[in-house]
Amino acid sequence: MSDLEALGTAVTGGMLARAVEPDAGEADGHTHESSCLNCGAPLTGIYCAQCGQKAHVHRSLRAFMGDFVAGVLNFEGKFWRTLPMLAWRPGALTRRYIDGERARFISPIALFLFSVFLLFATIQLIGGPTGMSQLATDNGGYHSTDEAIAGEKAKLARLLTKRAKADPEDVRDLDKAIADQRQSLATLERIRKDGVVNAVLADKGDVQVRSSVPIVNDAIQKAKANPQLAIYRLQDAASKYAWVLIPISAPMMWLLFPFSRRFRLYDHTVFVTYSLAFMMLLVIVVSLWGAAGLPGAGLAALFPPVHIYRDLKGAYGLSRSGALWRTALLLLFAVIALSLFAMAVIVLGMSG
Repeated sequence: MSDLEALGTAVTGGMLARAVEPDAGEADGHTHESSCLNCGAPLTGIYCAQCGQKAHVHRSLRAFMGDFVAGVLNFEGKFWRTLPMLAWRPGALTRRYIDGERARFISPIALFLFSVFLLFATIQLIGGPTGMSQLATDNGGYHSTDEAIAGEKAKLARLLTKRAKADPEDVRDLDKAIADQRQSLATLERIRKDGVVNAVLADKGDVQVRSSVPIVNDAIQKAKANPQLAIYRLQDAASKYAWVLIPISAPMMWLLFPFSRRFRLYDHTVFVTYSLAFMMLLVIVVSLWGAAGLPGAGLAALFPPVHIYRDLKGAYGLSRSGALWRTALLLLFAVIALSLFAMAVIVLGMSG
């Protein structure tokens, strides 16, 4: 290529760059200010000493994409530093964060909110009408409600044929099996027509569920009147108020170390928030594992006690015996906290 052709190419490229990004050729679109564009304080370095914003902001697409890539890589780096420690060395993660190592790890509240979002996204993915019908038919080895109905009809036909050929003295057990089969078939028909929640409630329609607490009883009656709406409102309330688990759980952690001068409520709050985030991530993994039809999902129930033990031992520097009895108590506290949260979700979700 001649010098003249090279010059023409450069000029054309520059014109195209300016057409797409008018300021791209002027110092990458960066501003050059003597005072901070955010708070107005005088600039003395590359960052504002008052608010921390960069002294020179950019207004170019190239610089914007650079910030985007840097932000993704920064989050990814923190994510892969935080997640393995949260799973295998939770106590060390909690203690290091409390002691001041903040830049290396995702903050507990950010990880908690991310886990809440991911959990309810997973519920919507595998727990909708299709997933609920699948759950209702899995025990029979079927893959859809229609397939389950066809299978149950075939079983009923076989039972009726067998009864027609049986001796009159031997039909009592067959009559009971036929009645049960017809009941199962009717339930599946209601699932296909109305959804699994309405079908289950229809089967239990004669059961009166009441509470001595007026506001809870009112929520129960609203749920019975419109089960599908109730499920939606409860899921919505649970996602909105998931943060309530933190103030419910933190005081219970204090009861494990009453009047301790070494550990403050802040320490317990960090511990609880990281622990809740991990438990939600565990539920997500187990749910996806089970939805994929893979074996061994039930073994995950053994992991929370082990995780809590390791978390307590590492975060608070406990002995084995001290961590063990606190783990047992904390499991009890977890049941209480979840019960209180469930009641709050029912009241908040069904009120109004």
